[in-house]
Amino acid sequence: MTTREHRRIGWRGITLAITLVAVSPWPVLGQAAVQSWLDRPLTGSAERGTRIPAPPAGTGESRAGLIERCDLALAAMTDAEHALAAAGWMPFRYFDRQLREDDVEIVGGLTGSDGMCRPTGFNVFVFVGGRFAGTLSPVNMDSRTDGVSGAIRILSADAVAAEYARYEQTDALCCPSSRVTVTFRIDRSGSAPAIIPIEIRAARGY
Repeated sequence: MTTREHRRIGWRGITLAITLVAVSPWPVLGQAAVQSWLDRPLTGSAERGTRIPAPPAGTGESRAGLIERCDLALAAMTDAEHALAAAGWMPFRYFDRQLREDDVEIVGGLTGSDGMCRPTGFNVFVFVGGRFAGTLSPVNMDSRTDGVSGAIRILSADAVAAEYARYEQTDALCCPSSRVTVTFRIDRSGSAPAIIPIEIRAARGY
């Protein structure tokens, strides 16, 4: 991968090229014309007991076609990955690695890919103790667009940090002007776990 853009995601031995900055099928500038959830105050509220959200409408390409075109191969899956697949998502291991520590597991789910096999219509799902706790974005994402997720870290049994690309209207698709990091708290106090955004700050180096 490049230092700015390309990462690899996928299943056993198979990868998709994911852009750390965000993905868009349109080769134009001005990706941040619409206000992002990252521009608004973090809500800090928890929605407990919610089901895995339904995926967006597909691009018309079949799952089998996507697997063949992007040279994907499904490996043995975890319970969380099985849950995503059952909900209609195509699970993938973020940056081609399993993000799991103690009872916290983070899994990507996509619905399509662009011509370079970068994920489109995707989100990142958090499971705690095998139960769905929420997503790391309130909206689904496309590679190389404003607000797309990048590096993700499990900080502890109760905290996660995720990086997001921020584009100005004049930025090229390869190069967002900045990135921000959102820290999430895992709330285990209720009847079901919930992941809650609590802090947003500029990422190092920007």
